[in-house]
Amino acid sequence: MALELVNLTNLVLGAMLKHRAMAKTVNLYEAKTHLSALVDRAADGEEIVIAKAGKPRARLVPIPSARKLRQPGGGKGKVWIAEDFDAPLPPDLLAAFSGH
Repeated sequence: MALELVNLTNLVLGAMLKHRAMAKTVNLYEAKTHLSALVDRAADGEEIVIAKAGKPRARLVPIPSARKLRQPGGGKGKVWIAEDFDAPLPPDLLAAFSGH
């Protein structure tokens, strides 16, 4: 199990590094000139790094798709709370929690 977790972790990290390496880098002047096109490319899923004097300064990435709003009552009937939920604990259990 631990070996599988290590292999999975390495696989995920490798994919993340590969994705980062594939980001297109543009200089600030090019980004200002072609901002609209770069925004469209980022919206399509491409990651674009904007550099100033050869040093990366910003990253243009797509915004994740919006989640659906939660509807009240979605968990109705899925949770049960005992009638004595907030009753005082028995003395032996209370003693166990207080370290006696």
